[in-house]
Amino acid sequence: MSDMTYRDALNLALKEELRRDPSVVIWGEDVALYEGSFKVTRGLLAEFGEERVKDTPISENTIIGVAIGAAMGGVRPVVELMTVNFALLAMDQLVNHMTKIRYMFGGQTWLPMVVRAPGGGGSQLAAQHSQSLETFFMHCPGMYVAVPATPADARGLLKTAIRDNNPVVFLEHELLYNSRGEVPDDPEYLVPFGAASVLREGTDVTIVAYSRMSILALQAAVELEREGISCEVIDLRTLNPLDTATFIASVQKTGRAVVVEECWQMAGLGGHLAWLIHRDCFDTLLAPVNRVSGLDVPMPYSRKIEKLCIPQMETIAAAVRETLSQKY
Repeated sequence: MSDMTYRDALNLALKEELRRDPSVVIWGEDVALYEGSFKVTRGLLAEFGEERVKDTPISENTIIGVAIGAAMGGVRPVVELMTVNFALLAMDQLVNHMTKIRYMFGGQTWLPMVVRAPGGGGSQLAAQHSQSLETFFMHCPGMYVAVPATPADARGLLKTAIRDNNPVVFLEHELLYNSRGEVPDDPEYLVPFGAASVLREGTDVTIVAYSRMSILALQAAVELEREGISCEVIDLRTLNPLDTATFIASVQKTGRAVVVEECWQMAGLGGHLAWLIHRDCFDTLLAPVNRVSGLDVPMPYSRKIEKLCIPQMETIAAAVRETLSQKY
């Protein structure tokens, strides 16, 4: 095991897959000479050259469109969007083409491509650069959606994504890049899609979260343990495919659930998770499912107000206490 940052774990995964498979290429805005907006592609141009690591024009629709054609032709593109917010400029290619081509071609072609995109709030980047758009992507049949919370999962999920023959949207939270953790040294370390992780076992309540919210949920669980409250924390790891069985089994054990998402509450993932829990755990639920979400407002620039719009550790802990105070 090696201790490394989330950023370095992603960088290592890219290097390993570029070395392993000559069909893998890296494209995106400032990924070559500048080595990525968040330095995830550091050192790749120097090692692999400009034929495999290319800077692209500032045109997200073009980046995705070219990658789709290349993937159909046998290349494995890993494209980086400077921020997930810019994916909105490529939604036609992402939704109407990338997700549907295999279906519309009757399964005669594969689309092995990965779209990496940093996102999330908390960096004072204001309304147009602080969005959590994961539900946009998981709403569309035909693409996988990965949301790693730890350095180990960042490396393992990215390697799995690059090797998969289906299109993957790979979402990285900007506030996680400097986080550290233990990462297995095995060059073949892979994390399968559709397999949630039990980050912490508990008996009183289940917290279901993903991406940075899983880290905050863990922090809340540690705080609540001092009050005698035992929380089980489930990190979803991928949103499509979604591992329903793991969190359902957990809620059936604890009898209570809090679902946590950074995205807007309206039509957010949390509502779907709550429905699944009510559907499959109705006979064992001891209290209504609680939900913690980002506020349904454009993200403000002010740091103090921005913090109010994004779930915090204290928000999650308060939701757990509220859940434990309720009963059916």
